[in-house]
Amino acid sequence: MVELWIARHGETDWNIEGRYQGQADPPLNAKGLEQAIAMRDKLSGIQFDAIYTSDLQRARQTAAPIAERLGLPVKVDPRLREINQGEWEGQLFTTIREKYPKELADYMQNPLVSRPPGGETIAEVAARVEAAIKDINDLYPNGRVLIISHGIALATLLSKVHDAPISQVHSLIPENAAPQVIYWQMDATH
Repeated sequence: MVELWIARHGETDWNIEGRYQGQADPPLNAKGLEQAIAMRDKLSGIQFDAIYTSDLQRARQTAAPIAERLGLPVKVDPRLREINQGEWEGQLFTTIREKYPKELADYMQNPLVSRPPGGETIAEVAARVEAAIKDINDLYPNGRVLIISHGIALATLLSKVHDAPISQVHSLIPENAAPQVIYWQMDATH
């Protein structure tokens, strides 16, 4: 069973502004860079077998100081990306609520099957993230791996590990740069 240390990337200006980031690629802001350094310091005494991140720069920027301190390369896996928010990416939540009231209501009520226009469902995100984690588990079955990813992507893992309904995934989104430990074992989790 692999021990996964998971963390959401550091803060971006879009987080503060209330913009849907999705797979858009804004960088960390000054606070986000500070959060990455603080997380590096917090994790510096822990031995990891690998560090994985999504290919989006906010995740890679968060992982970089940790990897440098630990002397490990960052392994990039695009399957760890955030949900594709389609036409909503880069837009403020208030704008989405005004322009897409029916779509937003449907997405919030039925996240497994509903999607932002041009985007992904929660079920699709969960499937690709779980596939990445299964591959990591196969490579490090008794190891300790750090994963820097994104809110919805990580919330799908937390939903599975904690036996929470995936339809409630929005309530499981972790805070920025706050690592937590989960254990993953092939098809079963705990």
